[in-house]
Amino acid sequence: MRIGCPREIKPDEHRVGLTPEAVAALTADGHRVLIESGAGLGVGATDEDYRAAGAEIAADAATLFAAADLVVKVKEPLAEERSLLREGQVLFAYLHLAADRAQTDDLLASGAVAIAYETVTEPAGGLPLLRPMSVVAGRLAAQAGAMALQKERGGRGVLLGGAPGAAPGEVLVIGGGVVGLNAAQMALGLGARATLLDRNPAALERARAALRGRAVAEGSFTAAPVGPSGGVVEAAADADLIIGAVLVPGAKAPKLLSREMLSQLRPGAALVDVAIDQGGCFETSRPTTHRDPTYLVDGIVHYCVANMPGAVARTATYALVDATLPHVKALAALGWREALRRDAHLAAGLNVSAGRVICPPVAEAFGLEAAPLSAALA
Repeated sequence: MRIGCPREIKPDEHRVGLTPEAVAALTADGHRVLIESGAGLGVGATDEDYRAAGAEIAADAATLFAAADLVVKVKEPLAEERSLLREGQVLFAYLHLAADRAQTDDLLASGAVAIAYETVTEPAGGLPLLRPMSVVAGRLAAQAGAMALQKERGGRGVLLGGAPGAAPGEVLVIGGGVVGLNAAQMALGLGARATLLDRNPAALERARAALRGRAVAEGSFTAAPVGPSGGVVEAAADADLIIGAVLVPGAKAPKLLSREMLSQLRPGAALVDVAIDQGGCFETSRPTTHRDPTYLVDGIVHYCVANMPGAVARTATYALVDATLPHVKALAALGWREALRRDAHLAAGLNVSAGRVICPPVAEAFGLEAAPLSAALA
């Protein structure tokens, strides 16, 4: 199969979909791999490194998309990339379609087969291709929040770890999954006091065990629409930093704090919305970039960078490719239909195929009818 890996063009995105080591594994299996020139520079991989691993170097994205049967990316294709997709071509990347109608419509119009990393599952019920980036994003969230609290960002001027004679900062983490647990661990490591909220008793028990009593785990998380949200608001009112780490697989994130509720927060408090790829879990959230990461709404600092792991591109890329490569190999060896027939967990990643939405949460987000998976695989 002809596998293409383009250079990422999302602002400040330095990750790459395939490493030279992954290319070597794919070419050893007899596949032809094309890498767009400069695609790996953000992780320290040159065109020569890819050539040595057996790749061909494509001069530009148009050349690569025209030649590839399977396109492996990190982030969702932007409009100029979506215009290069063609009927029957397979796209394997993070997509987050439920929060992006324009991308969904373009993928439907292209006739391409779009498999999303973030909805691929595993036997234990987790999201194995989202997990490595969730670990990275969770750890970065506490660091980003610490910076957002500094006065030059409009923050309260609070050092999370405190100082002699000054109390440590209060961190509230909403969501006890992989992101939330890692965010709480990092906040505690910085010396802050951390509270973690989740509505799932099992998630709270895992958090208590992992955090060994160092953070308070309360069962008052509410995934309600914008409006009164119970214990979340009370806990948020006492926090210096609030990290939104809520995920509904494949669907838009629930809104946990409305703009009206911001008036109940401490002036200069910071919100870090790790769910921004899925539409964000605060009503006032909007995507930002690493170059311009924060903005103020009603005196509250918002950090909503949509590709947080791109800041630590090498670590993030190697962690991601370690998880995705077995699926890339299966898609290349078997073709997408047979690979999905043999692996129901990979099949859960199929979001769009031949002009039809397959993923039910994506269809629900836009009032569309989801086509059955069986029809796509027939």
